[in-house]
Amino acid sequence: MELGLYTFADVDPTAAHGPEGARRLKNLLEEIELADQVGLDVFGVGEHHRPDYAVSSPSTVLAAAAVKTKNIRLTSAVSVISSDDPVRLFQQFSTVDLLSGGRAEIMAGRGSFIESFPLFGYNLEDYDDLFSEKLGMLMKLNEAETLTWKGEHTATINGRGVYPRPLQEKLPLWIAVGGTPQSVARAGSLGLPVALAIIGGEYPRFAPLFNLYREAARAAGQDEAKLQTSINVHGFIDVTRQQAADTFYGPQQAVMDRLGRERGWPPGSRGQFDRAMGPRGNLFVGSPEEVAEKIVAAHRLFGNTRFLLQMAIGLMPHDAILRGIELYGTKVAPLVRKELTGSASGAKPAA
Repeated sequence: MELGLYTFADVDPTAAHGPEGARRLKNLLEEIELADQVGLDVFGVGEHHRPDYAVSSPSTVLAAAAVKTKNIRLTSAVSVISSDDPVRLFQQFSTVDLLSGGRAEIMAGRGSFIESFPLFGYNLEDYDDLFSEKLGMLMKLNEAETLTWKGEHTATINGRGVYPRPLQEKLPLWIAVGGTPQSVARAGSLGLPVALAIIGGEYPRFAPLFNLYREAARAAGQDEAKLQTSINVHGFIDVTRQQAADTFYGPQQAVMDRLGRERGWPPGSRGQFDRAMGPRGNLFVGSPEEVAEKIVAAHRLFGNTRFLLQMAIGLMPHDAILRGIELYGTKVAPLVRKELTGSASGAKPAA
């Protein structure tokens, strides 16, 4: 199982946007470099178009990271393809792939916010159709360098070459979902890897979605042996459980409460946070040993091939993030890999 990180590069929206963005991107590159140095497998960067996040162009950041790293895979988390141009997106990530020596991936999704739709002139009434059509176009771009395509929400292209091509035979293309059964089933029917965001509730209740994914793949005649799954969660690692909780609670809760005000959720509490740190809770927060144990338990339930942790959420201190990354790579990852060495090949998905 691959172990990695993802972030949206949160910033203080009340600070001067230029200097604050420059500071956060400098720190972000340091985080990616360290993740590579300590042997983590994947680093993902999200796309947003809001004042509280520094990255609107994941491929630009990942291109910078490509020349500073050696082994770690570099992915968007996510690329909002509904409001993007699939041709340009493919070209940008092919460029990252060339710069990185074949380590680029695209994680495509609808996005958790809607700001990009009016920004780029798209109608929210076309939300589903935009995603479906642009995903289809992106998949076809990945199959062959010459594209013939008749679009309704995309350009009509007649036998044009799309360059550059990636160093990999194809760019790995993941579908990111937030728990909608239809989205999970679509990924399975297309035979695409699926990344499931779990940011609330008890994580075992999401197991039926992976079952649905595999059932949809079987029904569509996809090769089950090639299916890949990821769970993407919030969490933090520190020397002790108490230190991890005390450092992570404030920034993480501030983000969740801000989202709650926008979406009609009630505010959270420290008691709820502490319960979410429990064995079945959605937060992977604690000492290296505790987090490793929880990652292994989740893997035994889901049979997932990838695990991504969002530690840099909200206004987390940069030194704390670096400490968490170091512990993740040097303490947690070896424990997880050792535990799964004899059982990973025989891990059974939830029935």
